[in-house]
Amino acid sequence: MAIELPEDLIQLERTAWAEIQSGALSVATAHAVHAAVTAHAEATGQDRHTVEAELKRLVRHETPE
Repeated sequence: MAIELPEDLIQLERTAWAEIQSGALSVATAHAVHAAVTAHAEATGQDRHTVEAELKRLVRHETPE
């Protein structure tokens, strides 16, 4: 079963990934991603760790079109 992730969650993780790469991940961004992942997992009845892993895979290993 594929995990569907909303665009706002993907964009939030992209922001966090950019901050991580620049060495400037803020606590606010990290908290926002964690809260959004948890909320999405609860709303869809999925395991939070599974949602987070899929989100990171999607954002951090994107293939250019």
